[in-house]
Amino acid sequence: MSHTQDERHPFLDDLTADAELTSSVLRGSVIGRDQIRLAVNAVGTFYASQTPTFLQTVGSRLFLEYEAVLTNGEKLSAVVVVDHASDGSVPKVSVRMSPLGSVLSLAAHLRGALSGQLPEELFL
Repeated sequence: MSHTQDERHPFLDDLTADAELTSSVLRGSVIGRDQIRLAVNAVGTFYASQTPTFLQTVGSRLFLEYEAVLTNGEKLSAVVVVDHASDGSVPKVSVRMSPLGSVLSLAAHLRGALSGQLPEELFL
């Protein structure tokens, strides 16, 4: 997904200060707006391409599905669930990915990119 000045990220722009991110590529939750931005932006650097396949809001939740190709050529499918509070802010984001081989590759890349910036116990 390309970013122009007019576009807003589906959730990064609205994260609460103490937001929580859970993901298949991490052992635990990433807490805090800045840390989540760091993790999401790092993941993006390992995508050769990303193609949204589904986007719908149901109640207070936004569901985004996408297909990605990693820089090593592996394919990845992901479902992002963004919880919105009544004021529009985002306190919680969940990212579920498959297949496992691609998830483990991405997790290893993430460890390399973010080791020392996020708590070590988060990495696979």
